[in-house]
Amino acid sequence: MQTISIVVPCYNEEENVRDFYDELMKNESFFEKNELVPEIIYVDDGSTDKTAAEVKKLASEDKHVHLISFTRNFGKEAGIYAGLSKSTGEYVALMDADLQDPPSLLPEMFEGMREGYDSVATRRVSRKGEPPIRSFFARRFYKLINRMSRTEIVDGARDFRLMTRRFVDAVLSMSEYNRFTKGIFSWVGFETKWIEYENVERLKGETKWSFWKLFIYAIDGIVAFTTAPLAIASFLGVLFCVLAFVLIIVTIIRKTLFGDPTSGWPSLVCIISLISGVQLFCLGIIGQYMAKTYMEVKNRPIYLVREEF
Repeated sequence: MQTISIVVPCYNEEENVRDFYDELMKNESFFEKNELVPEIIYVDDGSTDKTAAEVKKLASEDKHVHLISFTRNFGKEAGIYAGLSKSTGEYVALMDADLQDPPSLLPEMFEGMREGYDSVATRRVSRKGEPPIRSFFARRFYKLINRMSRTEIVDGARDFRLMTRRFVDAVLSMSEYNRFTKGIFSWVGFETKWIEYENVERLKGETKWSFWKLFIYAIDGIVAFTTAPLAIASFLGVLFCVLAFVLIIVTIIRKTLFGDPTSGWPSLVCIISLISGVQLFCLGIIGQYMAKTYMEVKNRPIYLVREEF
């Protein structure tokens, strides 16, 4: 018998905890057929509802259910890292509790394991039910980061994937504080098989990902896996130095030939404003990288556990 660990990060998902478990256990015949023992690890990311209490109820009924509860909300990335760290299975699946990651795909994903893949990942081929503005910016993000980074991140990729133990160990070896799991999964390499499926809307409750949170997450991903923005800032700096030098020459020639020293104030103000804006933009880019470095060198723990069983 081999163990298959199911890691389920949760934040205020009390309505979905049992429904997810019930849906997952519909694969009981699949587990038995392949001699797999499920290890279900719910990671409560500092929920303010009764998520932890619901998991405890399940754990009292099924010894294969476990709980890791954080002292506060550390974010989904920390929840993923904690769940992977505590998993013991030869195979590890990462899934959301809202059932947007259909447990019914597990048998097909496991077939990929038998074909020799170290990772079987999923991607959405549609974004049905998602606000159009969010879908638009999501697609722009994937195109942008794939142009700027050498680490390919597949458009529509979900965190939902099945991994071998050596793949998980490789992911855990990257113990950085600022985590972008989609990029980490791609960076570690290994053979990955992709399974496409239509988007599934969450069963109950509301998404915890606002547009602003997704925007910050996108910035984290860009900063974590490419230094191209720093190169852009350097290029803009050189470009405006050249332009400034040209403008100085033009100003000198104009003054020598035509005089008129007081004209041109509106254009001068516009130029100064433009250059100042570019400078602040470049400083902002540099500041993002410095901030991430600052957080890394503090060497704080990625998460803190309140209770675990």
